[in-house]
Amino acid sequence: MDVTVELQNFIRVWFAAIGALCYCYYCVTHIPTGILRLLFVLPVIYFFLVLPLDLSSFHLGAPTIFYLVWLANFKLLLFCFDRGPLSSYSSLPLLHFLSIALLPVKPKHGIRDGSRISSRPRLFWGKIILLGAIIGAYSYREFLPSHVILVLYCIHIYIAVELVLAITVVPVRALLGLEIEPQFNDPYLATSLQDFWGRRWNLMVPGILRPAVYFPISAISARVLGKELAKLPAIFSTFLVSGLMHELIYYYLSRARPTWEVTWFFVLHGICLCIEVVVKKYLGGVWQMNRVVSGVLTLAFVAWTGNWLFFPQIIRNGLDQKAINEYYVLVDLVKDKLLSVFGI
Repeated sequence: MDVTVELQNFIRVWFAAIGALCYCYYCVTHIPTGILRLLFVLPVIYFFLVLPLDLSSFHLGAPTIFYLVWLANFKLLLFCFDRGPLSSYSSLPLLHFLSIALLPVKPKHGIRDGSRISSRPRLFWGKIILLGAIIGAYSYREFLPSHVILVLYCIHIYIAVELVLAITVVPVRALLGLEIEPQFNDPYLATSLQDFWGRRWNLMVPGILRPAVYFPISAISARVLGKELAKLPAIFSTFLVSGLMHELIYYYLSRARPTWEVTWFFVLHGICLCIEVVVKKYLGGVWQMNRVVSGVLTLAFVAWTGNWLFFPQIIRNGLDQKAINEYYVLVDLVKDKLLSVFGI
């Protein structure tokens, strides 16, 4: 991979995406909501599906795919029917509209009163150090047991995704003065699947899937099943869509034919979460498992099913090694720059 060419493609992709969103801001916002607006937005959705194909690196490609193909397209679909975050902020200045459309941000009400990367900066930098240690440990991967590798992969994915999302919103905080909702909420403290997926892990995803999938399916199901049971097909459908979107992301990154393990990972979790909801309702608070025990069981289940269904496509297609190699390339580039600056 030519780093210079990849960076040029990355910049071009994002300038093109900004241009497409300017069209939505200046033109589409004046078109009545509904099918007519959807017709004007469909070319942009297709454009966002095509744009990331020009990127081949893992660390530039993965966030771009997630932001454009998933988040931005879902926000635009909701926008067509006057729903979702863009409908609430379409009357704001252009930079606000672009930030909310293209980035994993959900503004809080009001303006922030300071500048910070994280409300817990020590924890933030601690995670960076831990990520560096994990990357260093990969050099000795052949000497490590498989279950240790699994733990490293789980921690790596969590820290890497959280840091990328957190760093992405720094310009939004600095330039626009917006207070941003947190993207993660300590998922390692989850006490149930419902807690993990709905209130702690990558909150940008449930934040967009609820209005796009959960609420419509729940409303339709309620007419047939009643209000209480309607949430079950809504939960399952939400996880199914999430699985399919992850499958699509895997395809962009590997360009390999889907084998559907990751889709089954989310289908399985959707089924288990539905069972959890029913059991909780049946018990009605009569009995509750100890939080420490339920937390350990939850994380163990996520890790075990991840090893079974989430990671195989990543490992089989060499995406893990590709990501690790890119870290080493970055380190070498930084070393070369420092050596050239200090004339060593």
